[in-house]
Amino acid sequence: MKKSLSVLIVAGVVLTGCGTVRESRMNPFNWFGGSEPVTVNTAATGADNPLIPARRASIFRPGEEDYAGWPVETIEELLIERRPGGAIIRVTGIADRAGPFDVRIVEDEAASDSDTLVYELQALQSAGPRNVGPRARMVTAAIWLTEQELAGIREIRVQGASNARVSRR
Repeated sequence: MKKSLSVLIVAGVVLTGCGTVRESRMNPFNWFGGSEPVTVNTAATGADNPLIPARRASIFRPGEEDYAGWPVETIEELLIERRPGGAIIRVTGIADRAGPFDVRIVEDEAASDSDTLVYELQALQSAGPRNVGPRARMVTAAIWLTEQELAGIREIRVQGASNARVSRR
C-alpha cells in the first residue's frame, strides 16, 4: 500500500511539472510546436473565398449542355429553408417510372424574370417498371442560392411534367 501511494505521488509531481515547463518534450501539448502567423497569397487564388474553387472539375461533372434529363412527372414538395448567407431550395418529386437517377434542379432561364425564378426538376430515367408504388419513384434534389441571387426575387416556381409548385414571399 505504501509503495503504490508513493508511486502515485511521484507520478503526480512529475506530470504537473510537465504542465509548467513549456519546452518539455514530455508535455503532449508541445508535440507539434506552437502556432505562428503566416501570410497568405490572395492573388494566387483569384477568388474572394479561397475555399471555393474557381471552376469545377470537368471529370466528375461534364457540362450542363451534356445533361439529357427528363422532367419528373409530379412535384410533391417544395421547401425553401433560410440559412445564413442564402437559402436551400429542396424539391421532392415522383417520377413516372422506377429507377430515376442523377436528379437535378435546372433553371429555366427563358421563363425566369427579375422577380421570379423558374426551375424544372429533371432526372435521368432508366427503363424501369411503371407499376411500382410512389415511394420507389420518389426523388429529392436541392440547390443553394445566395442572398445576392435571391435579392429582388418574390416567387420561386419549380415545375415537373404535369404540375408545378410555387413559393412566394
